[in-house]
Amino acid sequence: MFSRQAYGGPSRKLVLAFDVGTTFSGVSYCILDPGEIPQIYGVAKYPGQEDVGGDNKIPSILYYDKQGSLRAVGAETQQRHIIELAANERWTRLEWWKLYLRAEHLEASHFTDADIPALPFGKSAVQVLGDFMGYLFNSAKAYIKEAHTCVWESIQDDIEFVLTHPNGWEGPQQQQIRHAAELGGLIIAGEDGQSRVHLLTEGEASLHFCVTNVLTSDTFSAMPILCSDEREQVEEPLENQGVIIIDAGGGTVDLSAYSMKLSPTSFKEIAPAECRLQGSVFISYRAHAFLRAKLANSRYGSEETLYQMTEVFDKTTKLMFRDANEPQYIKFGMVRDKDPEYDIRSGQLKLSGQEVSKLFEPSVQEIIAAFEQQRQAATMPITCVFLVGGFAASDWLYTSLMEHMCTLDDITFCRPSQHANKAVADGAVSFFVDHLVSARTARFTYGTECNVIYNEHDPEHVIRESNAFQGITGQLEVPNAFESILTKGTEVSEEREFKKSFIIEEFDLSHCGSIQVDIVAYRGKLLHPCWVDTERDSYTTLCSVRADTLKLAHSMQPRHLPDGGGTYYSIMFYVVLLFGLTELKAQICWWDKGVEMRSPASVIYEDTLGKRLGT
Repeated sequence: MFSRQAYGGPSRKLVLAFDVGTTFSGVSYCILDPGEIPQIYGVAKYPGQEDVGGDNKIPSILYYDKQGSLRAVGAETQQRHIIELAANERWTRLEWWKLYLRAEHLEASHFTDADIPALPFGKSAVQVLGDFMGYLFNSAKAYIKEAHTCVWESIQDDIEFVLTHPNGWEGPQQQQIRHAAELGGLIIAGEDGQSRVHLLTEGEASLHFCVTNVLTSDTFSAMPILCSDEREQVEEPLENQGVIIIDAGGGTVDLSAYSMKLSPTSFKEIAPAECRLQGSVFISYRAHAFLRAKLANSRYGSEETLYQMTEVFDKTTKLMFRDANEPQYIKFGMVRDKDPEYDIRSGQLKLSGQEVSKLFEPSVQEIIAAFEQQRQAATMPITCVFLVGGFAASDWLYTSLMEHMCTLDDITFCRPSQHANKAVADGAVSFFVDHLVSARTARFTYGTECNVIYNEHDPEHVIRESNAFQGITGQLEVPNAFESILTKGTEVSEEREFKKSFIIEEFDLSHCGSIQVDIVAYRGKLLHPCWVDTERDSYTTLCSVRADTLKLAHSMQPRHLPDGGGTYYSIMFYVVLLFGLTELKAQICWWDKGVEMRSPASVIYEDTLGKRLGT
């Protein structure tokens, strides 16, 4: 069994973890008391749930009125009087809105912004996220006050927030989440508030859940290896083996691979994380398109009826689908609703099991492809696979993936039965409390675009001679070169630093008071990329590192150009990058009289998401 350590901090603290999902969301928390072993709880009561006994998750749905004011959230949006009021006053109903925040490199041909309900006029997706997180925070506050008497006053000023996001979200999305935390009132604006926000991938959060709830349990230790249609008992130690977590959610499916070390418990990422836009909402999305085509010439082909059918499919047919050889039904109307030509009888549309299985097929194949890509990239054999997340509740998905796993040797495939839908929220709290991952793997190659001194003996330089130019010092330089800082697949510990040297050359010393260096991500297949002009679409500017170099500039002495061409200033410094954390961190350093000097640096991302506004 996993043994959690007692909290060693000096004072009481609250940890709140938010799992904002495409379809459902939840909050988990932990009250840390010095000397006490932490316990993780879920917020199990939200406004609008009082009559149904509550749940750990609420729908990620919001209603805005015509003025852009938030009117209802979560379980409230399912209440009949809210639905009626929304229709009468023509409120905007928002669902799947999280997909507006997706990273640009995750753009897929099967899906665009036009397929998501439009944002309210003048509202950005980040503002919606802020409103939603503010609602989750207030709900958590009310629940904790009720569940833990007289505790809130002692922790309200010492709250740490763990905010999760899909594996495929990067720096720009992380920056937007941080901004949304301020908009939602979770924290005050500025560095002090932001220091209490911790960002985490959903894949790593799910790992922590599996470790603390399943992987180190006595039950799992006794589990056999699944290597065929029947289970065979195989004695195999769990130490130093690979595990893949498949977190199948509403919008994305996140896959993460780790090595296991159970005594003491620690994990290292052993392959680049994967993220695919093939969550459960895309089954419903394909179902809507299929029904539109199937019923185009029937009297049941109106958008209103199709929407109703899709809603029923989403909540019943999709969840209960198990056998492609059995017919499936969408009960959408009354007994008098019938059209035998289109298999509609007694208010039910009949579909073949094969038709329904085809709606699942793209998601199943994407997940298998991502799994195989990660399994091949892993630095050690994968022996355990866990399927978690809301989409994991689908028996068809589970069975389809199990059939693939059975073709592989010595794979244990497990779908945790207890609270798998709250794996991310609980796991995010465990991340803060237990911190089990000691190293992560670079998802792509990081580097910088630069100029290099022309070398007439280098064929790559020769073919680019027409673009060469004369630098400040008079030497011929070639642009469009790429210098790697960190190569894709490299294992990086949290403490490991990567340094890259840079030189600023300026005629005017006043231009040396600050620096900005663009960090470029290479997403192609070359092992050692060297030139950005050969594969331009594979290079993207990930972020900019900015720092104040005024102190460094003041220590610089002028240098003389050859042939009496005047003076210039040259500054050499290093950008120090830490890639092993859940967020990229940076510093700059230089040497002054033999002593290394350091200065903070800001990591700045282009605000691309703010452009997505309701119109």
